[in-house]
Amino acid sequence: MEKLFVIKIGGNVVDDSTALNSFLQKFAAIDAFKILIHGGGKIATTIGKQMGLTPNYINGRRITDAATIDLVTMVYGGLINKQLVAALQSMHCNAIGLTGADANIIPAIKRPVTDIDYGFVGDIKHGEVGAEILQAFLDNDLVPVVAPLTHDGQGQMLNINADTIASFLAVVLSKQYDVRLIYCFEKKGVLENIEDDSSVIQLINKEKYQQLLDDKKLADGILPKIDNAFAAISNGVQEVLIGHADDLLQNITENTIGTLIKS
Repeated sequence: MEKLFVIKIGGNVVDDSTALNSFLQKFAAIDAFKILIHGGGKIATTIGKQMGLTPNYINGRRITDAATIDLVTMVYGGLINKQLVAALQSMHCNAIGLTGADANIIPAIKRPVTDIDYGFVGDIKHGEVGAEILQAFLDNDLVPVVAPLTHDGQGQMLNINADTIASFLAVVLSKQYDVRLIYCFEKKGVLENIEDDSSVIQLINKEKYQQLLDDKKLADGILPKIDNAFAAISNGVQEVLIGHADDLLQNITENTIGTLIKS
């Protein structure tokens, strides 16, 4: 099987033009099949505040009301996605910008209301992600750049966690490729002590994860990454790594830096 790198970029890297440009140079240099999934929550929050919208988060996940879904569609699917595509084109990487609605690659349903109403947030339909469409792009030397948006098939756009999209795409494509899922952000990996950047946990298995949760050592923002890493590992993905964007080219090799997630 050929190697495929499913890479998610988020955190402060997307907000920092210098750090983002450095990351994109490294991403463009990867001589293998690759897909980029991006976040952009802080940019959406900044633009939203300029429009008079106050963000609301629960457990690190954005609550998406009617005004917010319009905001994130504009910011994620428009501004950020197309800026990334344009930057990659300047680096001779033939990128194509997508949301989950494009070519119906990520069908979803609006998340049912339980104890929390997340608003216009999507839950991906299992078994319906368009792996064959993505494979066609890859086979034609196109590099998908996927925004954290999907749709319900009835004309409604839905917000979705970018870490979740990365996990799902890694899983569905693991049937055709040898997939390494890499979550890139501004830290060297998952930290034992959030105040100490050198306290990287090199390996997390399920037992270690439960211990970290019990000890309340994990910040809200890292929880979706680890949850989605375990979801990927449980469904066919061989390797998941959480690490610094600066270490990307090291982390596509066997001598990885950062936090390796294993079952």
